[in-house]
Amino acid sequence: MALSKACFILPIYLSALMLLAACQQDVPSEVADEVSSKQTAGLELWPANISPFKDDPALEKRISDMLAQMSLEQKVGQMAQAEITWVTPEDVKKYHLGSVLHGGGSFLNGNRYTTVDEWLDYVEALYQASMDTSDGGLPIPITYGTDAVHGHGKIIGATLFPHNIGLGATDNPELIREIGKITATEVLVTGMDWTFSPALSVVRDDRWGRAYEGYSEDPEIVARFAGEMVIGLQGQVGAEDFLGDQYITANAKHYVGDGGTVDGVDRGDTISSEEELINIHSAGYFPAIKAGVQTIMASHSSWQGIRMHGHKYLLTDVLKERMGFDGFIVGDWNSHALIEGCTNDNCPEAVNAGLDMFMVVEDWKAFIENTVEQVKTGIIPESRIDDAVRRILRVKIRSGLFEKGAPKQRPFANRQELLGASEHRTVARQAVRESLVLLKNKNQILPLKPNQTVLVTGDGADNIGKQTGGWSINWTGEGNPNKDFPGATSIYAGIKTAVEAAGGKVLLSEDGSYSEKPDVAVVVYGENPYAEWLGDVETIAYQRHSKRDAKLLESLKQQEIPVVSVFISGRPRWVNREINASDAFVAAWLPGTEGAGVADVLIANTDGTANHDFTGKLTFSWPKHASHAALNRGDADYDPLFPYGFGLRYGEQHALSDTLDTELDVQFDAADANGYDIFTGRIGSPWFAALLDANGIEYLSAPTGKNTSVRVRDADKDTQGDAREITWLGNAWGAMAIASPWERVELSRYVGSQSVLSVDIRVEQAPAGALNIGMICGESVCGSADISKQLQQYEPGAWQSLSVDLLCLAQTGTDFERVAGLIAFSSESEASLRFANARLVVGGAASADISCQTK
Repeated sequence: MALSKACFILPIYLSALMLLAACQQDVPSEVADEVSSKQTAGLELWPANISPFKDDPALEKRISDMLAQMSLEQKVGQMAQAEITWVTPEDVKKYHLGSVLHGGGSFLNGNRYTTVDEWLDYVEALYQASMDTSDGGLPIPITYGTDAVHGHGKIIGATLFPHNIGLGATDNPELIREIGKITATEVLVTGMDWTFSPALSVVRDDRWGRAYEGYSEDPEIVARFAGEMVIGLQGQVGAEDFLGDQYITANAKHYVGDGGTVDGVDRGDTISSEEELINIHSAGYFPAIKAGVQTIMASHSSWQGIRMHGHKYLLTDVLKERMGFDGFIVGDWNSHALIEGCTNDNCPEAVNAGLDMFMVVEDWKAFIENTVEQVKTGIIPESRIDDAVRRILRVKIRSGLFEKGAPKQRPFANRQELLGASEHRTVARQAVRESLVLLKNKNQILPLKPNQTVLVTGDGADNIGKQTGGWSINWTGEGNPNKDFPGATSIYAGIKTAVEAAGGKVLLSEDGSYSEKPDVAVVVYGENPYAEWLGDVETIAYQRHSKRDAKLLESLKQQEIPVVSVFISGRPRWVNREINASDAFVAAWLPGTEGAGVADVLIANTDGTANHDFTGKLTFSWPKHASHAALNRGDADYDPLFPYGFGLRYGEQHALSDTLDTELDVQFDAADANGYDIFTGRIGSPWFAALLDANGIEYLSAPTGKNTSVRVRDADKDTQGDAREITWLGNAWGAMAIASPWERVELSRYVGSQSVLSVDIRVEQAPAGALNIGMICGESVCGSADISKQLQQYEPGAWQSLSVDLLCLAQTGTDFERVAGLIAFSSESEASLRFANARLVVGGAASADISCQTK
């Protein structure tokens, strides 16, 4: 029996969140109260009364009249936001829910290809349920939330803009406003009305997995862009069309300090002073509030040990009372449960601290029941409930939800010609051009003359999924093929069009091979997609074990082929070796769906003049050393390779050595001497048996399963069911793996400790051709070693131990920073084997059956 990924990706997400809660210590509630009371001494440091909204007695009377007609249960229902996997329109009607969202990893009915019509039907059904008064309740329209953080990313065919790290490099506030307006338009096509954007993180440590969601390491750019994006999404406060039919509700996030956690750990602790919290991490919130942002999301993180979801001083005393924010504060995914003493369905501490709407996801029924009971018993004052609901109603009235009518009747509903419209893509393409930062241009190799033979290579060359990054169709952005981006262009496709239009020739290969020697190579490579804590890294050193991309660049250079690097990443990485091997080096960030914008700048006109010049400037300092993970403008010991604000234009000279230091200057913890168990009789959560073929990956809920080319069943070695038997039919490529649809583990230290992948194998039928052992990255095999020679020598029916040096897997593509599958066997040949006792063993790489250690 096979499970769709949507069946368990969100429950696992919840489990991981609870695991994070268990691993991160919080300040006890009584200590938090004491600390919070002391912090009021800094209240006057914060700006006062910056909301643009004046007192509106008519609006407040309308809200008061509504509150007077609502039961306590209906009020608390307005404070709950449920996720689509666990809510129906009937639930919305019965419990008077205030909001529904879809998580980054979920799809309507588990279908990633849900159509605009189907989304609209669903949102319409929720709205109609919220307006049903058959039970005597008030009709209060539901608000529907989506993570449209760089365009309407959940929807196939939408325009996806560069992520914020790229937009920061444009230094173009007007462009930011226009992107917000386009995003609002495309969201409205699907009937939705609220986006969890913009992110106003000021990123102080590039190891953070959400670094690409921030415009900059410096508050200056964040503050400059915050209000512009809010205005683009919501319209201008005071204008007749503010929050009108062409706009949606914005959400500033994650309040506050999410980009300043120790070591860049997602959901970690920011220990900065209150002055730093104001001057650095709050810089974007002041202009956002002044621009009229209606909702603000509390951060998963803590400030000085106190969880933001329970931080009364910052939520209520500062944000609401001191600054005068009159919208509502929404929680992040079950993050209230991270507060000591709280669970997903029970958290009076967060209610009393000032959280107004709870993203309670699955356990919203119990949350409503418990919160109602806590009001009745006096744990939560009813006045606090009334304040929360007043704020929610204020936003719903101000945003026009009561007057705009049903989603299907709104002006932009189902206007599918607007989704990915050519004029929208034109703006996105402009954003790509302006986001590119030229870091090296030796001998003015760029722009490239188009009337030559250009090799476009690297695993990012024709890979739209890689260039769009996280929050694209799915949560992490992994496993998205080009066909899922209709209307989009890869970087290769853009170069091909530009070069061939001028009479040149373009060759494409991922590995640098070619049929005729090119005049120049454009190598597109970099980080694979990730999101949130799954993107946290131990070091900013890029491919520190395999150096696979550096070796590709060096191979081309050795063949006397000029090399242009286009580096795809969600943060600066230490890439000195790659820069040394490049004649030109371009930081392209995560450009989104319009890869042709890269060609607009790289490829010259037919007369050799630039079509578009580089204008992008670094808003993140570029590291000189691997130890420069927390490198920010203004640091006392500031010594970057490329400083904040750097970016070459065509014709500009910059002295840069071709022998930058490539010595790793950071030390890492040793791998656990006990090793790492992969499979020792059972597969435990969050791992599953998985089968792969040309149709993709399928996760199994039982020990047995099959696809078009391979089947697996449980088998015995020492005891019943402690092994698995894999059989390849020999008709096509297939693989069996132990993998997870979302879990990613950091195993780099095992490579550094010269560890091996050890497994017991019994050959049932030896393969006639190659049979590989490897690992999974995302949803595909990403590094392997051929073990067919060893298998052919094994006696059939007898158990043997096999060891493979992890360095071999690293050198062939395994990304040990984010391993998604701990072991994978793949082949095209007819074969059968059993395996058991798979684990990583520290040491022994040099003597492994398959070793890649330097002799």
